[in-house]
Amino acid sequence: MQPNKTENQRRNFIRSTGILGAGLLLPNLQQAAPTPMPLNDNIHEFGKREGYTDQVSILVSMMDWMRSVVERDVRGISQKEIDFLLDDRSNTIGAMLIHLAGTERYYQIDTFTGVPRKELGYGLSDQEWNAAGNLGAEGRKTFKGRPPSFYLDTLAEVRAFSLAELKNRGDDWLMESTTFFGGRPTNNYCKWFHVVEHESNHNGQIRYIKSRVD
Repeated sequence: MQPNKTENQRRNFIRSTGILGAGLLLPNLQQAAPTPMPLNDNIHEFGKREGYTDQVSILVSMMDWMRSVVERDVRGISQKEIDFLLDDRSNTIGAMLIHLAGTERYYQIDTFTGVPRKELGYGLSDQEWNAAGNLGAEGRKTFKGRPPSFYLDTLAEVRAFSLAELKNRGDDWLMESTTFFGGRPTNNYCKWFHVVEHESNHNGQIRYIKSRVD
């Protein structure tokens, strides 16, 4: 079936604005072959998830969806790609992946009160977690030469703990506030949404770095 005039106009607009080349459209609008999503069958339908309260379900839906995008973009990544440095001030893909895990761990420590910090080590030392959180020179020195499985397994382990703990928390907990971002009241919902949008931010960098590997 030939595309109609409206569809042609839409495609011409996309090409002229450079959106398609930048990879900013949703996956179903791109021309690449679709990649199966490995998570829930209803990954694209945000809503109730078994074992979670209503609003926590929405949060978990967003967490699952964004993580599936990150995992898709690093599936089958090579050692060369994961250790590639664009320049001496950049971060590797591996360092950014462990940074995502480190950020999530930070919010576990901040919001999951009553959970001993030692339970949130996941086999890494405090020095390694500090390097993951700060990146930069320390991150470049600490996270190199490790296999892709190290980063993906750590991400998965940290996420599994988050999902288990969120089952023990309800919608009232999501709305609990402390003084946080910019010294202003910030509830747990905002903090955990930041975990989601933080992954989106760095996933754009991951895509760009992969495109620059020789």
